[in-house]
Amino acid sequence: MSKLILFANTDWYLYNFRRSLALAVQAAGHEVLLISPPGEYGARFRELGLRWEPLPAMHRRSLNPWREMRALAEVVALFRRERPALVHNFTIKCAVYGSIAAMLTGVPARINAVAGLGYVFASNDRRARLLRPVVRALMRFALRGRHARLILQNHDDARMFLDHGLIEDARVRVIAGSGVDCNRFVPRSRPRNDPPRVLLAARLLWEKGVKEYVQVSRMLRAQGRRVRFLLAGASDPGNPAAVPETIVRGWAEEGLVEWIGHVDDMPALFASSDVFVLPSYYREGLPKSLIEAAACATPLVTTDMPGCRDVVTDGVDGLIVPPRDADALCTAIARLLDAPELACKLGLAARAKALAAFDERIVIRRTLETYDEVLDGPRAVEATT
Repeated sequence: MSKLILFANTDWYLYNFRRSLALAVQAAGHEVLLISPPGEYGARFRELGLRWEPLPAMHRRSLNPWREMRALAEVVALFRRERPALVHNFTIKCAVYGSIAAMLTGVPARINAVAGLGYVFASNDRRARLLRPVVRALMRFALRGRHARLILQNHDDARMFLDHGLIEDARVRVIAGSGVDCNRFVPRSRPRNDPPRVLLAARLLWEKGVKEYVQVSRMLRAQGRRVRFLLAGASDPGNPAAVPETIVRGWAEEGLVEWIGHVDDMPALFASSDVFVLPSYYREGLPKSLIEAAACATPLVTTDMPGCRDVVTDGVDGLIVPPRDADALCTAIARLLDAPELACKLGLAARAKALAAFDERIVIRRTLETYDEVLDGPRAVEATT
């Protein structure tokens, strides 16, 4: 039996996106430890029989060098004490800290899973350009080693990592996010709502296309249509792209959206919606909300962006529109509302794709196979020099 550590920047992420993986690792006979900055999910992990330890010195958005040194020292001390056979790091920050700590403490195998290179490589502003060579060097260091693998969620991100010379192709694995439980997210037989319900479920960030979503609501109201626009999700305090709650409440008071905040029963919410929309305009990894809605056979509208286009093929299992284009988004939503037969056809095709490509059992199996590669030794992978 081996000990494995799953390391993420929030306990929320571990619980909502990786608890099925942790339980599968445990069921496979391994000892598993979850680590993250402090949070509120400790009791939930314990109820599941999972061990979790907080990292008090680590803060998700900190850039203070002294605090970051303390955080790294904390990870090093934990790895030295626990002596895992493998660490699986999620997000760039955890990939860097977890890899450095693993190298310093002699951890045999490393898996790094990141959802793209984010702001530093996607933006051309001055700060991003200054940080780029530093992050590139750190990532190249973190990803090196023949007993290391990089898991990415879509092929656009894989090309970006290869184009930037951060890793060799042989050590990259593209695995479709964290997967979706297709036994829990299921279609429900029901007539279409009257008035129809359109849903956007996401963190309240401008980059999720929230402004464009509200614009579409305004446009359809101006056409005299009766449509309910639901907005599910909480604010992300401290995120520079967060939509202020005062603005969201103003939209709700104007009647443009129904803000329902955090929702626990997402399967019921998706299955009770007539159209699901994700008008994101930044590089997604693989949007979990899209694949969960797909599993519920809810018709999808999303943008032509990395991650989103891995879930939806335009006209086959959903509709794709250009990012930041409220007019195109409005046309696509209206098309589905006006053609229920098309909406039903696309929804059923989305469900079929979710079963074939995004079911969490497929994702977990491929992840465990990647663990086996690095635990058993490299297979046709040359050592990094």
